[in-house]
Amino acid sequence: MIRAFCCLLLAGLALACAAAPPKTLRYAFPVAETSFDPAQISDLYSRTVAAGIFDAPLEFAFMARPFQLRPNTAAAMPEVSADFRSFTIRIQPGIHFDDDPAFGGRTRELTAADYVYSIKRHYDPRWKSGNLYILEGAKILGLSELRKQAIDGNKPFDYDTEAEGLRALDRYTFRILLAEPSPRFLYNLADGSFTGALAREVVEAYGDKVGEHPVGTGPFRLAQWKRSSRMLLQ
Repeated sequence: MIRAFCCLLLAGLALACAAAPPKTLRYAFPVAETSFDPAQISDLYSRTVAAGIFDAPLEFAFMARPFQLRPNTAAAMPEVSADFRSFTIRIQPGIHFDDDPAFGGRTRELTAADYVYSIKRHYDPRWKSGNLYILEGAKILGLSELRKQAIDGNKPFDYDTEAEGLRALDRYTFRILLAEPSPRFLYNLADGSFTGALAREVVEAYGDKVGEHPVGTGPFRLAQWKRSSRMLLQ
């Protein structure tokens, strides 16, 4: 139901923006949004908006029945091991983040390392991710241990230490290894509001206010935001 709602809303936005001359679609949310940072989002309506800003590697084919996954930023469907513990994802070259001052005036290409970093953020105690239980339930090798080290040592999460279960193999390829088989794990990689890619430069530039400055590779950008009052997506 949630995914269908998101798809219908974003499809409407896409149709409105694709038409010529430009048109505007107005939509009212019954409750206030909270944040547009995938690592901090805790409500449906913020997720609905964020899913149009951030790109996950996969997506659901619109209106396909039965439900079907297809590549989004991925160059092809992931390579999945026979035991459903290893997932290798190759990202398409030439995808870029929206322009932002955090990039210092340079064009910033999406890479595999961005997905590694973005998934790790859910394990960082600083962000208090409400979706961490999903990833910990999947038992990605080594990430819960990194989180525990940060908590026990009362120190920042170590993004630069490689975990066995999540690493970039080259500029456009990353691999996820699980402790136990999980045939449905791929569904997590089709939700831009959960596993969408953020650039480390943007997070470090905006810090605790990163939820107010979402910068992704998706079809929309947040042009204006007055909390609980008005959101303008372009």
